[in-house]
Amino acid sequence: MHSATATERIESREAVHRVMCRYMELCDVPSVEFSVEELASLFTPDAVWEGIGAEYARKFGTRRGRPEIVGMLTAYLPPNSHFRGNVHLLGSEQIDVDGPAARGRWIMQQLSRYEDESAELLVARITAECEVRGGIARIKHFTTEKLFVTRLDEATRLLESNGKRT
Repeated sequence: MHSATATERIESREAVHRVMCRYMELCDVPSVEFSVEELASLFTPDAVWEGIGAEYARKFGTRRGRPEIVGMLTAYLPPNSHFRGNVHLLGSEQIDVDGPAARGRWIMQQLSRYEDESAELLVARITAECEVRGGIARIKHFTTEKLFVTRLDEATRLLESNGKRT
């Protein structure tokens, strides 16, 4: 275990919080000032990004290194038409710091509208092992595991159809 002052641990936790928030923001559609280079810079050169749990292991697999990770992520982002709109919300944040290493856990909610007008709410467990140097955190190992999903367009259609019957 590394010895760090309370201030250093707080600054490292804040750096991890910032890198994860920016990662999620860059994955939103539309994104705020999207840059492939910035997305890549959020990861260490030897980073690993993986889907875990049966469904996400099959869907996403394991990506190694910035080029593979960014290539997979940008396949879902404009100009590709996968999402019409998409937003990520992080909660239940827990970040542990040990010197230049940090590990965070979050529950992520993802609200998505697709090109076919369908919509869903997805909840996943996210973990990220990060390296923190000079106040900057980079993701070294990222995992995502689907916990729950529900279609939102069906609920809207049910509400609309119930309203028409009255």
